[in-house]
Amino acid sequence: MPKRRLLSLMAAVGVAVAGAAAAILPMTASNAAEACVAAYNNSAVYTGGQRASYNGKNWTAKWWTQGETPSTGGSGVWADNGACGGGTTNPPPATGCNHPNWVAGQFYAAGSIVRYTNGQYYRATHENPGYDPVISTWYWSPYTCTGGGTTNPPTNPGSFPVSEAQFNQMFPNRIAFYSYSGLIDAVKKYPAFTGAGSDTIRKQEAAAFLANINHESGGLVYVEEINQANWPLYCDRSQPYGCPAGQSAYHGRGPIQLSWNFNYKAAGDALGIDLLNNPDRVKNEASVAYQTAVWYWMTQRGPGTMTPHDAMVNSRGFGETIRSINGSLECNGGNPAQVQSRVTAYQRFAGILGVTPGANLYC
Repeated sequence: MPKRRLLSLMAAVGVAVAGAAAAILPMTASNAAEACVAAYNNSAVYTGGQRASYNGKNWTAKWWTQGETPSTGGSGVWADNGACGGGTTNPPPATGCNHPNWVAGQFYAAGSIVRYTNGQYYRATHENPGYDPVISTWYWSPYTCTGGGTTNPPTNPGSFPVSEAQFNQMFPNRIAFYSYSGLIDAVKKYPAFTGAGSDTIRKQEAAAFLANINHESGGLVYVEEINQANWPLYCDRSQPYGCPAGQSAYHGRGPIQLSWNFNYKAAGDALGIDLLNNPDRVKNEASVAYQTAVWYWMTQRGPGTMTPHDAMVNSRGFGETIRSINGSLECNGGNPAQVQSRVTAYQRFAGILGVTPGANLYC
């Protein structure tokens, strides 16, 4: 297609038994626990490399995360840095008006809530790289917050409209790497994904997304592009940052086969991880792989006129999502067989979700 962590040693304790008392050696500066960094905030957005303290430990985020309490489980987004000193344990989740302050230049996913410098709250209606909420009103909208709760609920009124059982039915031959849990973790990054419109539209968008990644990855079987002869083609040296990972490093990876150095750069910047220098994270970490696919779906027009997300939410039809992914390579008679393959998968997935596929299936 054209253009996703020291356990400090405790001080030695020496006990000298000399008839009565025991002597304990004091902790020295060389083996003291690391100081605790800022406490974890359940409402804050953490990007790759950012740290937080929780439950007497310091943690480092591996990629974009919000609302996932630091632990060694879950999606695996948190790396355990070991015990720290001077921190708090198990701070309660943020409630009511306890939302983080807006930070210029920090990535915000759609649905993020911040407290602006004027004391007012704003909610990101579209993802953005830290635009000013007062100036960039297309990206932000005023948010009413009260101590007993909030109004203006997040865009997504429910969970991802595809169960794990349905997912497995859609992808009977998928490899273990493409896990359902990895997909769900990626979905959290973009609350508007399958979260806008009626239940029908939400299910249609889910089916459309899954049908397209089904086609790109051979049914969630391939993590990398098969034809290695093409790999050097994806290095655009005209970009100011060039191809630091190597000329052959930006070939297709992940469920949507992310390609080209500029797409790796843009996706990494949006997700808070360095994919330009570390493109293999897309093939080694399931959540990162899925995140690149959702990123493209939600933000990129490709050779089309709108994002695939907008195509489904605005009832432009499944055919328009194909155009945004592969354009004339498939559409307008470019490759009818490939188009039909995508449409057939979409119709099957829509059937599994119990929803009509809608009009404008072809491009």
